[in-house]
Amino acid sequence: MDFVPPTHTHLLCDPSAPCSALHTVFSPGSQAVLVFPGLQGLRADQEETAREDPMAHPVPLQPPDGGWGWMVVLAGFLQSALVFGVIRCFGIFFVEFMGYFGELSGRVSWVTSIGIAVLQLGGPVGSTLSTQYGARPVVMAGGFLSGLGMLLASFATCLTHLYLSIGLLSGLGWSLVFTPSLASVARYFTKRRTFAMGLAVSGAGLASFAFSPLFQVLVDTYAWRGALLIMAGVSFNLVAAGALLRPLELEGNVAAPEACWLPLQALSSLRRLRLACHGPFLIFAIAFVLVDTGYYVPYIHLVPHARELGFDEYQAAFLMSSASVADLCGRVAGGWLADRLALRLVHSLTLWTILTGLSIALVPLGRSYPLLMGLCICYGFFAGALVPLQFSGLAEIVGTVHIMEGIGLMQMIESAGSLVGAPLSGWLRDMTGDYTASFTVAGAFLLAGSLLLFTLPNYFSCPMDSTAEEDAARDP
Repeated sequence: MDFVPPTHTHLLCDPSAPCSALHTVFSPGSQAVLVFPGLQGLRADQEETAREDPMAHPVPLQPPDGGWGWMVVLAGFLQSALVFGVIRCFGIFFVEFMGYFGELSGRVSWVTSIGIAVLQLGGPVGSTLSTQYGARPVVMAGGFLSGLGMLLASFATCLTHLYLSIGLLSGLGWSLVFTPSLASVARYFTKRRTFAMGLAVSGAGLASFAFSPLFQVLVDTYAWRGALLIMAGVSFNLVAAGALLRPLELEGNVAAPEACWLPLQALSSLRRLRLACHGPFLIFAIAFVLVDTGYYVPYIHLVPHARELGFDEYQAAFLMSSASVADLCGRVAGGWLADRLALRLVHSLTLWTILTGLSIALVPLGRSYPLLMGLCICYGFFAGALVPLQFSGLAEIVGTVHIMEGIGLMQMIESAGSLVGAPLSGWLRDMTGDYTASFTVAGAFLLAGSLLLFTLPNYFSCPMDSTAEEDAARDP
């Protein structure tokens, strides 16, 4: 019998049976089959085949909370480093692009903004493809596209070429990498999920610390075109990271041998439609639309802001590196504390979001280098701490079974904030002559998002065990 990866889902269909008659049949092996009336006779054959198949394994009732899961965390760490670590360093290129193309800050901001927006907008594409083909091939394909986009960007002769290569092509590659990687980490862990998420996403902080001064040296040595070529080579390592994502089948997954099957996209679309009508999920996602509008502004405009204050390029790059180290510490500490404190995840998430918004809004007060450095470190720590809580909190709202669709749909909704945030910040700079209004408005967006989290159902209730919360949200 051909082995079917556990992330594949097939719907056995009888053309004469209505779709509303769909129900689930579980075999004693590793297969869970969704069948229509008229095909129930297949169950006996599948059970006999499963008993004879030496590759059949019992379906785990719960995530293993370890084992190969730590290698999946390593894969998540690498994707975080090679996606968001690279994105954060575009502040180095921002000044170079403005000087080379002779464009205003608002127009150059679209390069990174489009890439981040496509990353998030393509979340459902990554989740749907991963559900059908498995996370491993999807992430490997995404790694190739992200490197290819950087490679083509090195030949750009106008901003439009950068919009298409970095914004669209690399952004699409990042979307195929990001959602499946984080969803895979969430599926492998339950009790230590937030800590595992914190480790997985901490790669962005470590990579930013190394990449900021490194890319500045590369720009000074090889100009921005040569630096983009080297970034392309670095991005191609996402292909190797994707190879670490071993499929995991859990109770509630559905998989079956090849047969007459309905397209998986229909099932994924149905799940996303149900999530889109799920009140708590919508509140959570809209809150992060506001958060993302301001969250990425320092990544893009902190370095040019420091340059305008009179600091040299290496001092400006070191500000971003310092914030990245603090971000790394915040991601690990935020996940570790969330698993140990007697607070609900949503309460901790709200606190870190408020602190992040305040730290961004106060950046214009840093007129001296030590004070600006202190504000950047605070921003990095607070911004890093909220990241693992965002995705662990989502798992509690939609349940582990729906985490792939949940992350994909939430990223798609969030893309609206990511798309307009940096250009709005650049436009404010062009209108006012400095970045004071840009950082103040960015911080205000995060504070507005944190206020919206207060409207989640049962927000002010007593702490609930994470497993109990997840069980309550398992069928949104």
